[in-house]
Amino acid sequence: MTRFPVDETHDAGLSSWVPSANARGTDFPVQNLPLGVFRRRGAHDRPRIGVAIGDAIFDLYHAAQENLVTGADSLREACEATTLNALMSLPHAHRLQFRHTLSSLLRSGADASRTQLVSQDDAEMLLPATIGDYTDFYASIHHATNVGKMLRPDSPLLPNYKYVPIGYHGRASSIVVSGTEVHRPSGQAHDDANQPPVFGPTRRLDYELEVGFFVGRSNTMGEAVPIEHAGARLFGLCLLNDWSARDIQTWEYQPLGPFLAKNFSSSISGAGLRARRGGSRPAAIPLRRGRPGRRRHRRPARGAAFQRAHARRGNRAGAPQSLDTRRSLLDPGTAAGPPHLERLQPAAGRPARQRHGVG
Repeated sequence: MTRFPVDETHDAGLSSWVPSANARGTDFPVQNLPLGVFRRRGAHDRPRIGVAIGDAIFDLYHAAQENLVTGADSLREACEATTLNALMSLPHAHRLQFRHTLSSLLRSGADASRTQLVSQDDAEMLLPATIGDYTDFYASIHHATNVGKMLRPDSPLLPNYKYVPIGYHGRASSIVVSGTEVHRPSGQAHDDANQPPVFGPTRRLDYELEVGFFVGRSNTMGEAVPIEHAGARLFGLCLLNDWSARDIQTWEYQPLGPFLAKNFSSSISGAGLRARRGGSRPAAIPLRRGRPGRRRHRRPARGAAFQRAHARRGNRAGAPQSLDTRRSLLDPGTAAGPPHLERLQPAAGRPARQRHGVG
């Protein structure tokens, strides 16, 4: 398996010329370099790629225009793009070089200008990539068993789970950035075995807090990717809210997979999970109780900045309270191998699959 070594960019002794990045307890020190796409709140300027640092965003478009991004022309062009797809499609060695460039620009003593900083409170986070494909996997035997209990109480864990990864494709076009309103979907539910199904709004709206894996480099159709090369294909991680209409799903999923019950929305963070470094274990995701969401629908994260991801919940079946996660986004120099929950595949160079969300 490809390893992403701990190197000088992870040195705990490094500091940044951005004062807030050196504050105790910050989510975004110079050792953690998550990427996202933003624009200034209320402005109509083009989307830009940025790096979270302290309580600010380092504007990579501006840095590239000022010739601060060194290396191949393709790297500079990728930094001037409006999504992360071009960066994701770069060879693994180029992405590691890019991480070193970012570290050099943001550490103490660098020549980068403070005019390249945008306050996170002044930024609107956007969908970070054009997503061409989406595959949803069970995370573990416990995940598969718990979901199975909802859908198949008498036989929760199907026998194939222990032999083959269980997942499904779908709804690439209805993946939205955190903060996008999620409307309660309607469909058929069959709660009474002695009566026909009833059409109406779901009464069991649910979401699962999951991890998204961005796979940036596509392979030719029919070309296998050796397992030892898989790590180099992973660009980074985000948080993902997988929305489900459980009552509709229970009726429609047999004998095949989820359809309308899972097709109406998946929301990903403009910022999400702290990047895993080297061979260390994944960082914990802190959860904090907050206010219940409104009854009309549940909302995913509505953060105004990289570090905010509030998942508001509220449904007629008695939803738990909100989850607040404060971790970072996509880091091109982090290690492969964290828990495999979800995969988001931007598939650089391929057009997005045309699917229609139902809500």
